[in-house]
Amino acid sequence: MPERSFGPIRLIPGANKGRYPHSNSVYVEGAGVLIDAGADEAAYRELLAGPGVKEVWLSHWHEDHLTYLDLFEGLPLRQMAIEAEPLADLEAFLDWYGIGKEEYRDYWRRTLPTDFHFRPRRATRHFTPGEVIDLGTCTAEVIHAPGHTPGFTAFFFREPEVCYLGDYDLTRFGPWYGDRDGSIDGTIASLRRLQQVPAKAWLTSHEDGCFEGDIAAACDAYLAVIDEREAKLLEFLAKPRSFEDIVAACIVYRKPREPKAFFEWGEGAIMGKHLERLMQRGAVALEGGRYRRTS
Repeated sequence: MPERSFGPIRLIPGANKGRYPHSNSVYVEGAGVLIDAGADEAAYRELLAGPGVKEVWLSHWHEDHLTYLDLFEGLPLRQMAIEAEPLADLEAFLDWYGIGKEEYRDYWRRTLPTDFHFRPRRATRHFTPGEVIDLGTCTAEVIHAPGHTPGFTAFFFREPEVCYLGDYDLTRFGPWYGDRDGSIDGTIASLRRLQQVPAKAWLTSHEDGCFEGDIAAACDAYLAVIDEREAKLLEFLAKPRSFEDIVAACIVYRKPREPKAFFEWGEGAIMGKHLERLMQRGAVALEGGRYRRTS
């Protein structure tokens, strides 16, 4: 996937087309600001050797955005203060994901340090929601957009009219909101608000990573995945089902996949959010350890 540039804003494509466990990054020419660090080691080394990186910003705390932070050791690091805890402690990281099963926690205790180079870190500065940062070559507006994570941060670069949506990535997979503090309704509200930003180009963390012009149709299709998941779940709950039954139905990932610590846990995390939402609306009831739709 080629790099894209809009004035001083460059999209740094992640390896394997920015698919997890990789992610795209944004680089601001002149200012030397890199947003997120999960794209590609070789591309980062070229940046460091060429125009240089002066500061790293994080859109949020997820591992696929942290992988190559070691390359930027000693540089200023900014994030939203509310997400300092998972960045600073591995057990807190797992708690923030809501991973309770010890087998899964053991998998991630091994995988995060080896595959994502996780180690405890502390940001040197924190963003203030709504602040405008003068980068010289352009100004960046910090947009707090909770839902994907509580402190998720998007950035609007005013003069080139570019918005970095990060993990509101407009992919066919749809939104992720399965963390302990993730929110379906927060995701919908944040993306609808971001959609109103007066941008002409929209950059995202995964896959193609670049949209130009009106993104209304792309946002509609992305959020429609939420309704599709919910409709399938309600259909499945025509008769009482255990939570294990629901996870095994693979509504999100479509078929059983490995490793279970990622896919089985993730399936349950997302379905759990839908069950909570449907129960709050009275559309699903829990009786005797089984869920059923009420009508």
